[in-house]
Amino acid sequence: MSAEAADREAATSSRPCTPPQTSWFEFVLEEALLEQHLQKPSPDPPPVQLIVQFLEQASKPSVNEQNQVQPPPDNKRNRILKLLALKVAAHLKWDLDVLEKSLSVPVLNMLLNELLCISKVPPGTKHVDVDLSSLPPTTAMAILLYNRWAIRTIVQSSFPVKQVKPGPPQLNVMNQIQQEKELTENILKVLKEQAADSILVLEGALKLNKDLYVHTIRTLDLLAMEPGMVNGETESSTAGLKISAEEIQCQVCYDLGAIYFQQGSTNAAVHEKAKEKFFRTKELIAKNGSSSLHFTIDEERLAGYCQACEVLTSSSDDASQQATPYSQIHSCMKSGKYQDLVKIFLEDNLTLSLPEQFRQSVLRELSQKAQQGNDALDEVCFKVCVCNTVCDVLQGRIIDIQFCQLFLKPSKEKIDFLLEVCSGSINLENASEELKRKMAAFLKNLCLGMEDLQFVFMISSHELFIKLLKDDERKLLIEQMRKRSPRINLCTKPVTSFYDIPASASVNIGQLEHQLILSVDPWRIRQILIELHGMTSERQFWTISNKWEVPNVYGNVILGIKDSLTRDLVYILMAKGLHCCAIKDFVHAKQLFAACLELVTEFSPKLRQVMLNEMLLLDIYTHEAGAGVSGERPPSDLISRVRGYLEMRVPDIPLRQVIAEECVAFLLNWCENEYLTMQVPLPLVQTNPYVKLGQLLAATCKELPGPKESRRTAKDLWEVVVQICSVSNQHKRGNDGRVSLIKHRESTLGIMYRSELLSFIKKLREDIVNDIAAEHISIWPSSIPNLQSVDFEAVAITVKELVSYALTINANNHFWLIIQADIYFATNQYSAALHYYLQAGAVCSDFFNKMVPPDVYTDQVIKRMIKCCSLLNCHTQVAILCQFLREVDYKTAFKALQEQNSHDAMDSYYEYIWDVTILEYLTYLHHKRGETDKRQIAIKAIGQTELNASNPEEVLQLAAQRRKKKFLQAMAKLYF
Repeated sequence: MSAEAADREAATSSRPCTPPQTSWFEFVLEEALLEQHLQKPSPDPPPVQLIVQFLEQASKPSVNEQNQVQPPPDNKRNRILKLLALKVAAHLKWDLDVLEKSLSVPVLNMLLNELLCISKVPPGTKHVDVDLSSLPPTTAMAILLYNRWAIRTIVQSSFPVKQVKPGPPQLNVMNQIQQEKELTENILKVLKEQAADSILVLEGALKLNKDLYVHTIRTLDLLAMEPGMVNGETESSTAGLKISAEEIQCQVCYDLGAIYFQQGSTNAAVHEKAKEKFFRTKELIAKNGSSSLHFTIDEERLAGYCQACEVLTSSSDDASQQATPYSQIHSCMKSGKYQDLVKIFLEDNLTLSLPEQFRQSVLRELSQKAQQGNDALDEVCFKVCVCNTVCDVLQGRIIDIQFCQLFLKPSKEKIDFLLEVCSGSINLENASEELKRKMAAFLKNLCLGMEDLQFVFMISSHELFIKLLKDDERKLLIEQMRKRSPRINLCTKPVTSFYDIPASASVNIGQLEHQLILSVDPWRIRQILIELHGMTSERQFWTISNKWEVPNVYGNVILGIKDSLTRDLVYILMAKGLHCCAIKDFVHAKQLFAACLELVTEFSPKLRQVMLNEMLLLDIYTHEAGAGVSGERPPSDLISRVRGYLEMRVPDIPLRQVIAEECVAFLLNWCENEYLTMQVPLPLVQTNPYVKLGQLLAATCKELPGPKESRRTAKDLWEVVVQICSVSNQHKRGNDGRVSLIKHRESTLGIMYRSELLSFIKKLREDIVNDIAAEHISIWPSSIPNLQSVDFEAVAITVKELVSYALTINANNHFWLIIQADIYFATNQYSAALHYYLQAGAVCSDFFNKMVPPDVYTDQVIKRMIKCCSLLNCHTQVAILCQFLREVDYKTAFKALQEQNSHDAMDSYYEYIWDVTILEYLTYLHHKRGETDKRQIAIKAIGQTELNASNPEEVLQLAAQRRKKKFLQAMAKLYF
C-alpha cells in the first residue's frame, strides 16, 4: 500500500465523515471518502446523522465586517455541504420511512427543497401546475418525493406522539424547545395550506403509468459538474435508480389513502376514497410482493386501515358487516347503545379477537366524551375498563393504571360487576391451568390491595374465588387480612400529608407518562413521578408534554432545583395549575397550587412567595368569575392581600406583570378609590406604572362631581395617555455629514407601552368604563402642546379597542355607540356607521317610539348620517334627514332629489316627508321629468290634512314626530 493510500485509510478510520470547516483540501478529501464511509457495516456517525451535520453547517448565518448577521452565503463550501447531504439521502435510496424516523421536520424540509433545487424544479413554481409526464424522470420523482412527504407529515402531525427528550437539564432548554416547535408549526401550517395541491399532484402521478428514476450518488455528481460536462445524461430515461410504475402507484396510493382517512374525521364521504386507495395498495402488494418495493409499507397498519374503512363505509343494514365485532362496536358508538358495547367486550374476553390497541382506543374515546360533560358515560368507561383489565390479566399483560385509579374508591356495585366479568371471561371446565393461575393471582392481589374488609369478603366468598384458590391459600389470605385489620380504619381513611402518600406498584413508563399528562390530582401526580424516577434517573419528565408552559421568570428558578424529582414535581404542578387557571377550572387550580406551595415551603422562600402571589391572582379570578358577577363585594381579607402584594418589597422575587395589572384593575373595579388616591405609598406610585395609572383613574372618577378639581387630575391623566401614544424620531448621520430622519418609534418616555395600556383597560368593568365615558368630555384639555409628537394612528387603534371592549360590557350606552359610529365614519365604512348611529338613537328612545334626545342626534350627527346616505347613493334618505336639522337644509335636499341614480326606495319614502316645501319641489321635479305616477304620490303626501300650514304648531310637531318615528324604524330595519 502506498504512503498516500495509507494516510487516506488512517484518516478514514480515525475521523468519520464530518462537515469540513478549515481548508478546501479537507472538502475534497471528505467528498472523496463519503461513499467509502457509507459502505462500512456500522458507520459512525450513522448516515442519517451526517445529513443533519451537513445541513446545519450549510445553513449557518454569516457575520459581515460590521458585525451584522447575514443569511448563509451561496458559496462553493455551502453547495458542497448540501451536495454531501443529498448523497447520503441517495445512499439511503430516499426511503422516507428511514428519513422521517431520524430527521426533524425542519431538516427534512430543507433536504427535500435542496433535492427540488438540484433537480431543476424552478423555485416558486406550483407543483400542481406542472405536467409530470413532460419532465425528466428524476425531476418528476423529486416532485413526487416532496409531495409524498408533505402529505405524510400532515398525517403524522395528527397522531399523538411523545416529545423528543432533551439532554441534561439546561436553563435555556425551554427556549430551544420552543424555537424548534415554532419552526415545525410554521412548516406544518404551509404544508396544510398546500395539502389540496399535494393531493392533486399525487393523484396525477397515478395516471403516469411509467417508470421513474431517483437520484443516486453518481447522478448527483454529474449534476454538480459544470453544465458543459453533463452531456444530458441525467435527463435521459436511464439515469439514476429505477422505480417501477407499479411501485410508485403502490406507495402513492397508500399515502393518499392515509390523508383521505385523516380527512374523513370531518367529512365521512372521504372514507370511500381512502378505502379505494388502501385496497388498491393491497392489490399491488399481493401482485408484486412487499419485498420488491424500494419504499416499504407497514402491512399491519395497512390491514388496520382497510378494516377501519370497511367498518366506516358499511351501511347500517349490511348483515354481513354487522357480524364482525368491529362494525358492531362502531354501530354502538355511533348510536349510543353503550350497554350493548359492554356486552360485546365481555363476550370478546372469551374469544380474544379484538387487539389490545383497539380496546384501548375505544376506552380513550369514551373517556374523552365523558370529560366533555357526558356524566352518564362514567359508568360505561368503568365497565369497559374492567373488561379490558380482565382481558389483560388473562393474556399476561400489565394492569392499566386507569383500573388502579378507578378502584381507589371501591364500592359494592364495582365489586359485583368485576366479579361478573371475571366469571364470564373464563370457562373453568376448559380453561388451562395457566389461565386459572393468572385469574387467581389477580383476585388475590385485589384483596390484598383493599383496606375495607367487607369488600375483601365479597370477593373471597364468591364462587369463582372458591373454585380457583385452594383451601390453604384462602385461609392464608384471610389470616393475612385479619392480621392487618387492627391497623386499618374500616370506616374512614385518615387525612394524609402531601409527603406521606406511598407510591403504588410500578407499571410501564409509557402508561405512567400518559397518566401523568391527564391527571390533575396533585397526590396522584406525585405518586406517578416517584414511580417514574424509580424506573429511570436519566429522564426529565417535565418535558413530556409541550402543553406544560411556565413563565420564563419562574422557569429559570425551578430548573435550578438540584433534585430532579422535586424539579419535575414543582414544574408540573405549577404548569398544570396555570393551565387550569387559564381554562377557568379554578377548583383544580387551587388544589395544584396548594400542593405546590406546601412542597416549596420546605426548601425555597423565593418559590413560596411566587406561589402565594399566584394563589392571590387565582383568588381574584375566582371572585370575579363567581360572586363578583352578581355584584357581591370581595371579602376584606382579599382586598388586604391585594394591597399587601402591591406594597410588597421582598428582593429577588420573580414577578409576573399580569399580577400587578390584575391587582390594580381589581381595586378600581371595586371602587377602592380612597386607597389608590390617598393611602398608596408614594414609592409604589413612582415605580409601578399600573399603580400610577390606577391612581390617576381613581382620582379622576372620585372628583368628577367637582369640575374644577377633577380637571386637574383629568389633565394629569390626559398627559400620561398622550405620552404613551407619542412617538420619538431617530436620526442617522450619512456619509456626507447630513442628518436625516429614518424612523418613527414608539416613545420610551411613556409609563407603559400602548399594548399594555390596552390590556389594562380591558380588565376594567362597566362602572369604571362609564365613569370615564364620553359624556365627561368637558373635563379633558382642549389642546395638546406638542402635537407633532403624537402618534395619531396609535391613538386611533387605542380608541377602537377601548370602544369595542366597552360595547361588550354595555351595548346600550348611546355615547359609546355614537363614538363607534364616528370611528366607522372616519374610516369610510358608511353602512356600518349608519348602523351604529341608528342603534344609538334606538336604545335611548325605545326603538324610536319616543323622541330621540337632542344631545344624541345633534346637528353634527345628523349631518354625518346625511353624508353616509349620500355616499351610499340613498338620495331620498338624504332629503328626509335634511328635515331633522334645526334649520332644514333645502339646498342639500333639493340637490339630492335631483339625482336620478338612487339606490333607495325613492317614492315609497315620500310618506315620511313632512316639510311641504320639499314635497312641492318633488311635485315640480316629477312634472318636469314627465313622471306622472311619482308626481301623484307627492301630491297625495302634500294633501294630508295634518300637514296643512294653518294647523296649530302642536299638530304640525306631532305630524313631524310621527313621520320621524316611522322613517327611523324603517331605516333601522334596513341597516340592523
